[in-house]
Amino acid sequence: MAESKVRKAAEPEPAAKKPAVKSVAVKSAAEKKAAVKKPAASRAAVRPGKPETHLGMVRRARRINRELAELYPYAHPELDFGNPFELLVATVLSAQTTDLRVNRTTPALFAKYPTPEDMAAAVPEELEEVIRPTGFFRAKAKSLIGLSIALRDNFGGEVPGRLEDLVTLPGVGRKTANVVLGNAFGVPGITVDTHFGRLARRFGWTAEEDPEKVEAAVAEIFPKSEWTMLSHRVVFHGRRICHSRKPACGACPVAPLCPSYGEGEIDPEKAKKLLKYEMGGQPGQRLRPPADFPGEAAARADAAAHHGEVADMAVAG
Repeated sequence: MAESKVRKAAEPEPAAKKPAVKSVAVKSAAEKKAAVKKPAASRAAVRPGKPETHLGMVRRARRINRELAELYPYAHPELDFGNPFELLVATVLSAQTTDLRVNRTTPALFAKYPTPEDMAAAVPEELEEVIRPTGFFRAKAKSLIGLSIALRDNFGGEVPGRLEDLVTLPGVGRKTANVVLGNAFGVPGITVDTHFGRLARRFGWTAEEDPEKVEAAVAEIFPKSEWTMLSHRVVFHGRRICHSRKPACGACPVAPLCPSYGEGEIDPEKAKKLLKYEMGGQPGQRLRPPADFPGEAAARADAAAHHGEVADMAVAG
């Protein structure tokens, strides 16, 4: 009995609490490291304990759309146009170039060729010279003359308002057709350009690469009434924040809902420097923006130029 007491007295005090403290400290450090890498809200929203269900993805996708609607209430096509023909031509020209460059080119183009009949009769070399700044000008000139001839001969000089008719025009695919239908005729359509396809995959809406398959997959997620505006919002976001090479993840309002968070810059201050167009303090791509468009610098410049022209005319008169 005494020996038992001596042995017990010689044994060190149990250190049960010490490992527990150490374990908590290690966990805390790990959590801090994870928090720097990715916000807790993001992990909770996108990476739950079990794989995301299809229903969960649909709910998250529609929430992203609502968030983008608040972020870009003014989302719209960034091509300047005054009628369906101008939008059709501008969209064809926008391939492999920026909308801003197209907007700088189309005023002279439409001044010279205002109707399908005019463009159908264009001398190819002269048309090529006008649209040269948009790149691939020979192929684009061929498409523009071809679609103008088709409009003149098959549709009475008017742009048709049906997808099946639009895609018969030279140089017009589903993407261009949906742009024209959604923005010139009010017919819902999903425009899958490079920005839309990239974000649809980053958001986990689809893994498809083919534009038509992306369109079909996304069409099943959102109600038809949202298709056109969804396209604008996603493209806006892709141009301003979720860039191709280095997305500004640290400045992205929908980061908590994005499974691809961390592909780009996560530091908020560094991410802010990556923002483009009006979100980065610069005007958007439109040279003739609507009155409520936030690219105020461009709007003021346009208004100043207009007033200057009026003043010059008054002096000349």
